Amino acid sequence: MFLPLLTRFVSRLPSIKINNAINAAYATKSPFINNITFSKKFLVNSRIPVAIFFISSGLSFYCLNGNFQLTSQVDCAASVNDKSKNVNFNNDKKTPMRHRMGEYIKSLQQHIIKEIESLDGKKFEIDQWKREQGGEGISCILQDGNVFEKAGVNISIVYGKLPEAAVQQMKSRNKEIDPSKGPHPFFAAGISIVMHPHNPYAPTIHLNYRYFEINNEDGTPKLWWFGGGSDLTPSYLFEEDAIHFHKTLKDACDKHDVTFYPEFKKWCDKYFYLQHRGEARGVGGIFFDDMDRKPAEEIFAFIKQCGNAFLPSYVPIIKKRMNMKFDEKEKHWQQLRRGRYVEFNLIWDRGTKFGLQTPGARIESIFMSLPLTARWEYMHFPEKNSREEKLMDVLKNPRDWV
Repeated sequence: MFLPLLTRFVSRLPSIKINNAINAAYATKSPFINNITFSKKFLVNSRIPVAIFFISSGLSFYCLNGNFQLTSQVDCAASVNDKSKNVNFNNDKKTPMRHRMGEYIKSLQQHIIKEIESLDGKKFEIDQWKREQGGEGISCILQDGNVFEKAGVNISIVYGKLPEAAVQQMKSRNKEIDPSKGPHPFFAAGISIVMHPHNPYAPTIHLNYRYFEINNEDGTPKLWWFGGGSDLTPSYLFEEDAIHFHKTLKDACDKHDVTFYPEFKKWCDKYFYLQHRGEARGVGGIFFDDMDRKPAEEIFAFIKQCGNAFLPSYVPIIKKRMNMKFDEKEKHWQQLRRGRYVEFNLIWDRGTKFGLQTPGARIESIFMSLPLTARWEYMHFPEKNSREEKLMDVLKNPRDWV
């Protein structure tokens, strides 16, 4: 009875606001949603009315059929609302940080997808998922595009109880958490981006920014921190690209604290290092974790500054390199470097380890960062005085680029 009336009501009005009680009852049980607007829309090639729930700046698509199930996958750019050009529109300090971080990463995801689609010419596919133990995410993937072999822009907003392995890992990082008093409620929101271009002269990029809470039983934060960073992984070194990338990140850091860039640049060089190979993964960038030494408002502003720097740091480089001519030898070298990328992610990356240890983790999203193709050869060394050796010299001896 309710749903037919609701359908008729929606058909007569362009949009209406529904209160938090209806949000919880009919849209989602997620605790990080503020309010929801739903509007009458139509699926492509379909006459079925659907309600599009604008969860902050992200979008959930449900058919008005009484089951509230995801009806269809659609391309991510089609989901961009008018706020997508502004990834910094929520400044209400009264709103809990978990809500605001969730809203920001959804908006940033949509903004980046729209720009990358215009560059590549192929649409991302959207995979919206829910975590049984609590939370949800949106994975947007582009494979076999015109510019990118594989690109992923993922967000996750999850909550639940910390697994024992994760508690022990946090304890080892000097977090004030007692493993004997678990299980510990947690909340995490983050955006993760990896883009692997076809052209070996075009570098791979990685970005991740996240917010983490360990909560009291009433849901208030007991501990909180931010983390993240962005780094560039070329197969062939163009010094001007490394300089541009680092300068863009430094400018973002300097707007908040001039000590951030030198500190986080060194941290990045140390973190993205393959100890078993004795070489860095790429030319670095910035990296930081467990960041709670300043007020949360200040750190959140810094996180947004860094997230908004993604496109200006990377797109100019891609535009210069994506159409350069290359041969089979250069593609072969790229595949070997991709092998190193896989090694780091599976052996050393802390985020991958945390994801695999979390009950209900979405494996496809965790492994989104891996390239479609990679190569390993026994005892391979670059030729002397080659461009390949030039890159290796930098990977074994990280430079200061700005």
